[in-house]
Amino acid sequence: MSTARGSSTVVVDAGSTPRRRPRAQAEASSGPGGYFGRALVVDLPDGGSGPLPLPEDVLRGCIGGAGLGAWLMHRLAPPRVAPLAPEAPLAFVFSPLVGTPLTTSAKFAVVSKSPLTGMLNDALASSHFAIAGKLTGNDAIVIRGACVEPSVLLIDGDGARVEAAGELWGLSAAEAERRLRERHGAGWRVAAIGPAGERLVRFATVSHDGRHAGRGGLGAVLGAKRLKAVAVRSAGVKAPIADPQAVLEAARELRARSFGPATAKYRELGTLANLLSFNAISTLPTRNFQAAAFDEAPRLAAEELHELRQVARDYCASCSIGCEHIYKAPGGKQARVEYENVFALGPLCGVSDPDSVLAASARCDDLGIDTISAGGTIAWAMECAERGLIDDRWLRFGDAGAMLRALDEIASREGLGDLLAEGSRRAAAAVGGGAEAFAPHVKGLELPGYEPRTLQAMALGLAVNARGADHNRSGAYEADLSGDLDRLTGGERHAAAAIETEDRAAVMDSLILCKFLRGVFEDPFPEWAELLAPVTGWDVTGDELRGTARRIVLAKRLYNLREGWTRAADWLPERFLGESLELASGREAALTPERLRAMIDAYYERRGLDPDGRPLPATEGELGLELFALR
Repeated sequence: MSTARGSSTVVVDAGSTPRRRPRAQAEASSGPGGYFGRALVVDLPDGGSGPLPLPEDVLRGCIGGAGLGAWLMHRLAPPRVAPLAPEAPLAFVFSPLVGTPLTTSAKFAVVSKSPLTGMLNDALASSHFAIAGKLTGNDAIVIRGACVEPSVLLIDGDGARVEAAGELWGLSAAEAERRLRERHGAGWRVAAIGPAGERLVRFATVSHDGRHAGRGGLGAVLGAKRLKAVAVRSAGVKAPIADPQAVLEAARELRARSFGPATAKYRELGTLANLLSFNAISTLPTRNFQAAAFDEAPRLAAEELHELRQVARDYCASCSIGCEHIYKAPGGKQARVEYENVFALGPLCGVSDPDSVLAASARCDDLGIDTISAGGTIAWAMECAERGLIDDRWLRFGDAGAMLRALDEIASREGLGDLLAEGSRRAAAAVGGGAEAFAPHVKGLELPGYEPRTLQAMALGLAVNARGADHNRSGAYEADLSGDLDRLTGGERHAAAAIETEDRAAVMDSLILCKFLRGVFEDPFPEWAELLAPVTGWDVTGDELRGTARRIVLAKRLYNLREGWTRAADWLPERFLGESLELASGREAALTPERLRAMIDAYYERRGLDPDGRPLPATEGELGLELFALR
């Protein structure tokens, strides 16, 4: 299968109906620096494509990344579309900073309606795919439709074309990437799915350069389109920069600051350094959140593994931090190790053997499975087996072999894996018998490694976030751990802190900058404006970016409202509201429904929402939310 190349492009108008005009007229128009002013919209199965103009008010109002992705979903996703339907779009979205010398800026967002949650999902990743994708001459690449056979989509200066790829089906994402670059050339950068995405596992990942856009099941969306991979190659087209010298000076200063104490922990030991700290303060989820500390945590600590099993420290593209730590895994494998994958495949499942945890992490990479959702769903199933709710007695907490078997069955959708591949929310609804009370998810997305009862600002952040239970869209745990709040007693101040961290994440995810840089900014919004202004030429201020953050957060909520969200979705599982934890300090950690409800009410009021969580008319007007209305 292939498409015509070179003679014309398809222009997508407000109604998303294709019309044709000469290619020369579709070239980038003048506008703000850092942008081409268009998204490439590709329609499968033939790969026909054309530009969707991105007006300057949209770019300034959304920036890029997650913000622009939300606008594209409002514009191009049919209301109430099934996440795995051919008509459901999936977008790779870049930012104005991609291609600049600013450290950690080689990132992109993958945005779709999540097959795990049924809500808006955006996953961020760093790799050379971001640079090559932006240099195709587009601010975003949106894919609609589905192929009739396993295929790959290739995009470069000649446009988009589709190739049959049956021989790649069944391979790991890394092997598919290797073969595609071997076939087409090293200049191509590839985002691919593993076997789990092919079999529509609802928490399958999109992988590239050994990294993953993991959460929410984006790999299943590509699998439903029968796309094994999307490959991009630079067309040598660079977006203009308004003030190159000022950008270079800002990049030098930011790079110098990135070597400071705020990033030292991640540089030396990676995020796994958090494991012993969280264990010490009873916020390390253990055995499906039945406990908040793990006696055998030291066996999995970075301080232990660093000396025994580390292979190398690695850097993302255009990064000066180097937080990636690669460890030896059994069987000659290597695994990129972070706190979240060790927590999910270790303490959460009661597994303490380091080799088994590393092997499970490597297995997830090969299969193309999100480690947090995999660990959360398996831990839930282990508790179900323990309670006699499922008749799979081989699945037990602490049994590393059982965990590895479960991962294989999930990816193949065989045996118990066919149920677990649906995620803990759907699986619990199918099992019944009270299993829903301890299924560890919000809106269908499994919880990350933060105990809500001992981090109550984070509890609110997990409950209200548009993406579901996620630590990257709501970093409210920072407020809990700051010492300024009582982390065991949530209140109105916790709501204010949750909003602040959510707003900061919205801007960083749209610029896009790595979250590990957040500690180097003393006054973030004005400092981010100082990075964006010389790239774009806009007279943007910190106050404007605060408004942009609020706009992006509520744009995601508006999309979810359109797709059927109700206030009931902003909540936590019963386990966290009905079971308390006895801490080593002698205090009790308890989060009552009344306290959570009061924090949510305070959050809604501060966000300018009505009691049902819908934006008030005054809020819509103040933030210009009509920008996201269907046209």
